[in-house]
Amino acid sequence: MKKILNLFKNPKVNMVIILSFLLFIYTTICAMSYAQNISSDIANSVFRLHVIANSDTSEDQNLKYKVRDSLLKYMNEICKNCSSKEEAILLVEKNKDNFKQIALEKIKSEGYSYDVNINIGNFEFPTKNYGDISLPAGYYDALRVEIGEAKGQNWWCVMFPPLCFVDISSGIVPEESKELLENNLTQEEFALVSDNSDTQIKFKFKLLEFFNNNGLITAKN
Repeated sequence: MKKILNLFKNPKVNMVIILSFLLFIYTTICAMSYAQNISSDIANSVFRLHVIANSDTSEDQNLKYKVRDSLLKYMNEICKNCSSKEEAILLVEKNKDNFKQIALEKIKSEGYSYDVNINIGNFEFPTKNYGDISLPAGYYDALRVEIGEAKGQNWWCVMFPPLCFVDISSGIVPEESKELLENNLTQEEFALVSDNSDTQIKFKFKLLEFFNNNGLITAKN
């Protein structure tokens, strides 16, 4: 113990400790800045859908999926020619009442009388995988659909680029959707969400998850 204390009295040792600490702080700041920029760019390139069931009963969960399918069918009709997130959001805002009416009609046709609350805003999302595309946790612009008391489990997807129609059996995202996403991201950003084989890319993605999941950064606009 005495030898250790004597080491700390050595000016050279103290200098090494101070420099190591400063290097750690600098590296952490650089990593946070990198994660913040990447998260923001990815979030600014997608528009998501968030459907919340009335409750966690099997009936309410099944109803959630039926409402989702009706909304996605309509979204696909009006946004099939969209080439940017901004264009998709404008169309959804313009047709917001139609989205609510479609949800209400589906709920009524299934024998329920739940109300529906629809909002377009910036909401927190967990890390989600869509076939071979992975989006890190963070804040994303989204259409949020709350059914009834909205106390049930959530369902998330991406309305633009259209990743909601991923072939679940094969886990493959349509090439057109990938191209839209790639056109709105840098080469490195697209690699981060689409390449699961590169060790360095995996590490960077985990870095994004770590900072986002621990509340150290947000991707809010």
